[in-house]
Amino acid sequence: MKFRVEVICVSEDGTEQRHDVMEMKRQKLAMETLGLSMAEGKAILQGVQDFVASQQVSEDLKRRRRCPNCGVRHHSKQAGTSTIETVFGPVAVPNPRWERCPCQTEGPKTFRPTATWLKGRTSPERLYLESKWGSLIPYEKVADLLKEVLPVSRSTNDETVREHLQAVAERMEAELGEEKQPDPVKPELDPELPLPDGPMTVGLDGGYVRAAHKEGFFEVIAGRSVVAFRRREEDAVPPRKCFGFVQTYDSKPHRRLWELMKSQGMQENQQVVFLSDGGEDIRQVREYLHPNSEHVIDWFHIAMRLTVLQQQTKALEEKQPADAAAVSQQLESIKHLLWHGNVEEALERMSNLFVDLDLIGDHSSSAEKLAAGVAEFQTYIRNNQESIPNYGERYRQGETISTAFVESTINQVVSRRFVKKQQMHWTLRGAHLLLQPRTKVLNGELEAVFRRWYPLFRVQAQAA
Repeated sequence: MKFRVEVICVSEDGTEQRHDVMEMKRQKLAMETLGLSMAEGKAILQGVQDFVASQQVSEDLKRRRRCPNCGVRHHSKQAGTSTIETVFGPVAVPNPRWERCPCQTEGPKTFRPTATWLKGRTSPERLYLESKWGSLIPYEKVADLLKEVLPVSRSTNDETVREHLQAVAERMEAELGEEKQPDPVKPELDPELPLPDGPMTVGLDGGYVRAAHKEGFFEVIAGRSVVAFRRREEDAVPPRKCFGFVQTYDSKPHRRLWELMKSQGMQENQQVVFLSDGGEDIRQVREYLHPNSEHVIDWFHIAMRLTVLQQQTKALEEKQPADAAAVSQQLESIKHLLWHGNVEEALERMSNLFVDLDLIGDHSSSAEKLAAGVAEFQTYIRNNQESIPNYGERYRQGETISTAFVESTINQVVSRRFVKKQQMHWTLRGAHLLLQPRTKVLNGELEAVFRRWYPLFRVQAQAA
């Protein structure tokens, strides 16, 4: 049997134009001959695309051929075509240059009528697919996938995907606006503001990415924002949202995080809690972002540092068991004090412990090493003492005291795409721009971004 695929264009006046796209023959039925092959499907898609696009452009040029003011036909100055890369293959469309009508005395002498809609050389659908999948899997794999299942041009490669994704990311960056400058004076809150929703918890953490040109590693800051509940029960709680950026490259980290929290309904009188490991870089990100915010050091990082110190006492225990037992007991006491938010007393006990270890260190290298660890931990606590609450009380009230939910975010946002095991290398710019569409995809927002840019993007097709 033989099949013929035909496309019919029906004009507004009812006239029809027919175009044969492809003929197929089928003889013996087998699993591999059932329906269409991949090659046939791609050929049909490309053929239909070529015909539909050519009819659209021809109809538009026909409508624009006469001057809208006087009706005189525009004279052609130059013929030409432009190739547009679409998901169904490259399409060559007419792109002529016409002379300006004599009735128009201002403006350029010639113009291109396609300029009203021809914005770029790649279709939004193609940009969307490349941005979405390029943010999730390596660029080379995206190019292979597109060429495998769609009739895209054979010249499509990883560099094409990377350039398109970065162009989309840069357009997102331009929309952010100016950086939100920190204000050291907290503004007075409007007493007439409605009651805010439940507390907003923002967890921040850092991950390291291998730098290009054998320049070591650089830090990527990522995190997640969570709203506890809505004040009105009928309102749905906004989904968790993640974010990521390269702080040494990003010029507006405060604006980025501010816009993300605003998209979740943040109000000026809402309680906002920033959770982090207390690192200097991360502290700078959250400062002055919200007038009613507080910063809490993640208890997990404090406990882990104390666990490391406890492990170091085992080396001291071999030669001086009595001293090691006393040190271990003091570390447990310091942990207990920090758990209940008694920072001043904990710092005082650390100072006493350091003096004791310093005396023991004259006769023991293990004590000397342990003393250095205690001194470093004491500096860490002193730098973050304003961000150490009563963890026990917060825990009993069901409030968040750990950034465990951010640890998974680091893995999701950074590790799974930047693939340390494959020895991938990144520039600061390349990593930062990749993170922007990646977080949009993970938050389920990329399609909404494209709909805002292209109002007719993915309009629902009507069945015949």
